[in-house]
Amino acid sequence: MSWLLHNLHIHLILLCCLSSLNFGFSATIQSSNETDRLSLLAIKAKIIDDPLHVLSSWNDSIHFCMWQGIKCEHRGQRVTVLDSQSRKLVGSISPHLGNLSFMRELQLQNNSFGNEIPLEIGHLTRLQILKLNNNSIGGRIPVNLSSCANLIEIDFSYNGLAGEVPVDLSFLSKLATVIIHDNNLTGSLSPLANLSSLKALSAAENFFDGSIPDGFGQLKNLQKLAIGINRLSGVILPSLFNLSSLTMFNVTGNQIQGSLPWDLGITLPNIEFFNIGDNQFTGLIPASISNSSKLHYLMMVQNKLVGKVPNLERLRNLEWLSISGNQLGSGEADDLNFISSLINATNLQVLGVNLNNFGGELPESIGNLSGNLQVLYLDNNKIFGSIPPGIVNLVGLQSLYMQVNQLTSTIPSEIGKLQNLQELNLINNSLSGNIPSSLGNLSLLSELVLGINNFQGNIPQSLGNCNNWQLLFLSQNNLNGVVPTQGVFSNTSAISVVGNSKLCGGVTELQLPKCDFKVDKKGRPNTTLILALSIPFGLLGLALVGSILYLCYFRKTRKETPLDASDNSLLKASYQNLVKATDGFSSFNLIGVSSFGSVYKGVLDGRIVAVKVLNLSRRGASKSFISECEALRNIRHRNLVKVLTACSTVDYQGNEFKALVYEFMINGSLEEWLHQNPEKDLSNEELRMLNLLQRLNIIIDVACALNYLHNQVQTPIVHCDLKPSNVLLDKDMIGHVGDFGLAKFLLDYATHDLSTNETSSVGIRGTIGYTAPEYGMGSEVSTYGDIYSFGILVLEMFTGKRPTDEMFKDGLSLHSFVKGALPWSVLEVADPILLEAKEEDEEEETSKENSKK
Repeated sequence: MSWLLHNLHIHLILLCCLSSLNFGFSATIQSSNETDRLSLLAIKAKIIDDPLHVLSSWNDSIHFCMWQGIKCEHRGQRVTVLDSQSRKLVGSISPHLGNLSFMRELQLQNNSFGNEIPLEIGHLTRLQILKLNNNSIGGRIPVNLSSCANLIEIDFSYNGLAGEVPVDLSFLSKLATVIIHDNNLTGSLSPLANLSSLKALSAAENFFDGSIPDGFGQLKNLQKLAIGINRLSGVILPSLFNLSSLTMFNVTGNQIQGSLPWDLGITLPNIEFFNIGDNQFTGLIPASISNSSKLHYLMMVQNKLVGKVPNLERLRNLEWLSISGNQLGSGEADDLNFISSLINATNLQVLGVNLNNFGGELPESIGNLSGNLQVLYLDNNKIFGSIPPGIVNLVGLQSLYMQVNQLTSTIPSEIGKLQNLQELNLINNSLSGNIPSSLGNLSLLSELVLGINNFQGNIPQSLGNCNNWQLLFLSQNNLNGVVPTQGVFSNTSAISVVGNSKLCGGVTELQLPKCDFKVDKKGRPNTTLILALSIPFGLLGLALVGSILYLCYFRKTRKETPLDASDNSLLKASYQNLVKATDGFSSFNLIGVSSFGSVYKGVLDGRIVAVKVLNLSRRGASKSFISECEALRNIRHRNLVKVLTACSTVDYQGNEFKALVYEFMINGSLEEWLHQNPEKDLSNEELRMLNLLQRLNIIIDVACALNYLHNQVQTPIVHCDLKPSNVLLDKDMIGHVGDFGLAKFLLDYATHDLSTNETSSVGIRGTIGYTAPEYGMGSEVSTYGDIYSFGILVLEMFTGKRPTDEMFKDGLSLHSFVKGALPWSVLEVADPILLEAKEEDEEEETSKENSKK
C-alpha cells in the first residue's frame, strides 16, 4: 500500500509540473501573439487614407491572422507575411514594424507611403523579401538593414531615397536581387559589388559616380546588370565581360570609355539584352558578337564606334538592332553588306543604322528581311544608287526613313504593297521620275516627305484618298500640272508644295497661279483635254453626291447615338500591350513627368511612341484625360503632338488605368534645350544649344499651332498651359505643342453657366509665370490667355531665363526686365549662348578670310 501511495505521489508531482510548463508555454504564445496584434494596429494607425478599405478587417472581431494581407505560421500564430501591395494606401511605415520578429515577407509596393524607412526594420532578422517600390519614401537606406541576414530580395525603386548605399549591406551574403533604380542615390556602387550571391542589380537613373567596381567581375552568379543613366565613367575591366552568366548588360546614358573586347560574343554566350548607348565607347564592333546567338536587343547608339559592321548571321533571335549615331562605315560600296546577314533574324522588328558614314548601295536582299520589320532607319548616311524594288516585300513596315542620302532613280511603283506604312521620308536625295500613284492606296499613311529631290510629272490625285494625313511635303522638286483640291490638299497646314514652279491651281491659300487650259489653233476647244478633264471631274461629282448622301445618313444616325459615345471614338490599346511596349513601365523608359502623370518611351506595334500614364490619385487627372482626348481627337496639325491611341481600363490589380499614346519626339522638350539640368551631366552639351535660327523656327512652329487652335478649327480651343516643357521637338527640330490636359473649347463657355465650379476653377489653372494675370482674378478663359503665355515663351527663348527665376522679385518680372533693356541694351538681356554662337561664327568667318589671303 505504501508503495502505491508513493507512486501516486510522484505522478501527482509530475502532473503538476507538466501543467505548470504547459501553462507557461501558452502564456508565452499569448504574449507573443498580443505583441504582433498590437504592432499591426500601430501600423494601421500610421495609414491616413485607405480608399479601398483594405484595413477595415483589422479589428478585434476576428483573429489578426485572418486580417486581409496577413499570413501567420501555423503553430505559433506569429505574423510571417504582410502583403498590402497596390492598395492605394497613404501614410508612413510605423517603427512598430520591427516587433514582428517572425516576418519573412514585407510587400508594401505600389502605394503612397512617405517619410523614411524606419531603423527598426533591422530587427526583422528572419526577413527574406522586402518590397517598398513605387512609393514616395525619402531619407536614406537604413544602415542596420545589414542585420537582416536572411534577405534574398529588396526592391526600393521609384522612391526618393538619397545618400550613399551603406557599406554594411555588403555583409548580406544571401542577397540575390537588388532593385534600387529611380531614386536619388549617390556615391559608389562598390558595396553592391561585394554581394556574393547577387544575381540581379538594377540601379539605373540615380546619381552614382566613379567607375564600375572591379568586384562585379567576380560575381559568378550575376545575370542582370542594369546601371544606366548615372554618372559612371572610366573603362570596364575585362573580368565583367567574362561573366558567362550575364543575360542583361545595360550601361546606357553614362560616360564610360574604352573599347569592346574582341571576344565579347564568346565570353557572353547567354547575353540577351546588350545596351551601351549614349556613352563614349570607341573602336570596332567585335566580330565575335555574332556568337551571342541568344541576343534579342543590341543597342550601341550615340558612341564613337568606327569601322564596318561584322557579319550577324548567327543572331537569329534578334528583335532590335540600333547602331545609330556613331562613325560606322567608310563610304565604300560594301559598307551595308551586313544587312544581308540579318535575313536569318526572322523576328527583327527595328533596324536603326542612321546617322553614320555608311556608303554604297542598299543590297537587294534587304527585301528578304523579316516580314515583322516595322521600323527601318537608314537616314543621314552616304547611301547612293536606287531604292531596291525588293523593299516592297517588307509588308510589316510602318516607318521608313531614308532622308539625307544620295539616292537616285525612282520610287518603286509597287510601293503601294506596304499597306502598314505610316511614315515615308525621302527628303534631300536625288530621286527622280513620277510620284507613284499607288501611294494613294496606303490608307494608314500619315507622313510623306519627298521634298528636295527631282521628282517630275503631276501630283497623283490618289494622294487625296488617304484619311490620316499629318504632313505631305513635296517642296523643291520639278512637279507640274494641277494641284488636287480634295482630301489633304484642302488643308494648307498639312501640305507644302513650294519650289515647284510649274504647279498651278489648288486651293486659294496655296497662292498658286491659275491653270491656263489652251485651245487649238482654230479657236475650238481641245477635245482631248476636255475629255481628260471631264471624265475625272464627272466621277468626282458623283463621289461628292454620294458623300453628301452618306453624311446626311450619318448625321441622322448620329442623333440617335448617346452623347457619351464620343468617349469611345479613339482607337483603344490594351493595358497588356502598353506594359509590353514599355517593358513594364520600366525606369529605363521613363522620359519625363507631365502635369498629371508619367511619360514612358515604348514600342507599340513596331512604332516608337510616348505613353503618358495618368496618376489618377491626383485630383483632376481623370478630367484631364477626358479633356485631352476630346481636344486631340478633333484636331490635326503638323505642329501639334499627334495622339495615336488611348487606353482606359483596369490594371492587373484591378485598379483604374488611363493612358494616352503619342508619337515619340526624339529631341525631347524645349525646356531641356533652354535649361539644361545641372543634376544630369550632359556629355554632348554642345549638341544641346539652340542657335538663333532654330529658336526663330520653333517660335514660328508654336505660332502656327496656336493660330490653328484659335482660328482654323470649328470650335476654337484654348490650350491653357503653354510653356517650354509642353513644346516637343522632333528629329528635324520642328516644334510640336502638346499636353492638352487643361485645354478648353470656347463653346463650353458659350453654353454653360460661368459661375459653376467647372469653369471658375479653370480660370486659375496653368503654370505660374506663364498664366495670364487676369485668370487669377477670375476672368474667363480666352485665346488671349494663350497669347500672353506665348509672349512669355518668346521672351524666355531669347533671354534664357524662366519667368520664375529668383531674380524676378520686388516688382521685377521677365516682361519688365526685357522692356527696360529696349532698345539700346538688348545684348545685356540676351541668352549668353546666342552671343557665344555669334562670336564663334565671327571667328570662323575671320579664319576663312585669312586663309583666302
